[in-house]
This record gives sequence, structure tokens and C-alpha cells, in this order.
Amino acid sequence: MSDQSTAFPDGFFERQDETEDTRFYSTDRLVTHIDARAIAQVSTLYDELGLTDSTARVLDICSSWVSHLSSKPAHLAITGMNRTELAANTMADEWSVVDLNTQPNLPFEDAAFDAACCCVSVDYLIKPLAVFNEIARVVKPGGVFVCRFSNRCFPSKAIRGWLETDDRGRCAIVAAYFALTTDFETPEVRHCNSGERGDPLFAVWAKKKP
Repeated sequence: MSDQSTAFPDGFFERQDETEDTRFYSTDRLVTHIDARAIAQVSTLYDELGLTDSTARVLDICSSWVSHLSSKPAHLAITGMNRTELAANTMADEWSVVDLNTQPNLPFEDAAFDAACCCVSVDYLIKPLAVFNEIARVVKPGGVFVCRFSNRCFPSKAIRGWLETDDRGRCAIVAAYFALTTDFETPEVRHCNSGERGDPLFAVWAKKKP
């Protein structure tokens, strides 16, 4: 794994609000952060990538009260910052409160999952290469990790580099996270709802190397 301090400009991972994330996420937000059309595109890609297969074990990081899967996989584990939201996720088989910005470690064994996902939260990671490296550890060889994002966010908690670029630049940022995590194959990038009204939705994903 590359050193993110040398791979990105100084200040890239700074945020307007540098107070503890536990304080910000202590507020329960049982809402969706992208519109219904964008959510439908999330579910469609998850189906395409096999996250809803009846035999799949799936990890959803930076999760909440809903994981946007069209149907339940064999086992769904979720992590996030708000206990109330995580406990309300009826599709989850297990949940853990994990602050990846403080300790980018996941409480799972090596190769525990067939796939992993992160929906509209990659922009908040201040140690993304460490997190992506952890995902590579807990996902089986050949398993996929998919990040979905829009132009919607809590700007006070999004990293500076994210806020200072456009949609194409954000796709390039996430693709760089994958490229700099040596256990992933070349990432794929997609504008999932190009030409549609509403919130734009982008996806970047890659498979773990065999």
C-alpha cells in the first residue's frame, strides 16, 4: 500500500469540521441521502456485481439504517457510526460501531466476505488507503469492493480534496484509492444515471487480486 501522505497534496484530507466524528454522528438520521432514482441505480449495480446472491457474504461499511440491496444476501455485516441507525437496518445479520477515521481496522477475519460496499460515504474517509487495505484483507480473492457516491454530502465532514473538484475528479480520487491499494485489480468507473434527472450517481469498483 502506498503512503497517502506522499500520494496526495498537503491538506487534501483536511475538513472544515475537525471535531470528533462521534459527536457529529451521535444525531440519529433515519433518512436517505440520495433520491429514489439514484437509490434504484445503487440496487441495480449491487445485483449486477453479485452482492445479492443467495450465497454471498457481504460487508457494508459506513452504513446506516438501510443498505440499498434489492434482496438479502446470505449474510450481511454492517459497520457505521450511529447505533440507532445500525440497529434499525432490518437486513443486517450483524452490526458494529466502527470509527474508521480514528482506527481504520475492521473486526473481521481475513477473507471473511465475498464482497464489500460503501454507499455515499467514501468522501468522509481521512485515511482511505488504510481503509481500502483493510477491505482487501477481509474480502476473498476475486471478491469485489464497490463505492457509490453522488455530489451530495455533509460538506463540513467531507475532505477538502473532494469538495475542491468536480464529479470527474471525484471518480478519479476513488479510482486512485483502488490503484494505490496493491491488492486490487484495475478499477472500473461508471456514471450510473447519465442523462437522468435528480441526484447524479457514480460508482467505482474493483476486484481483489487472486
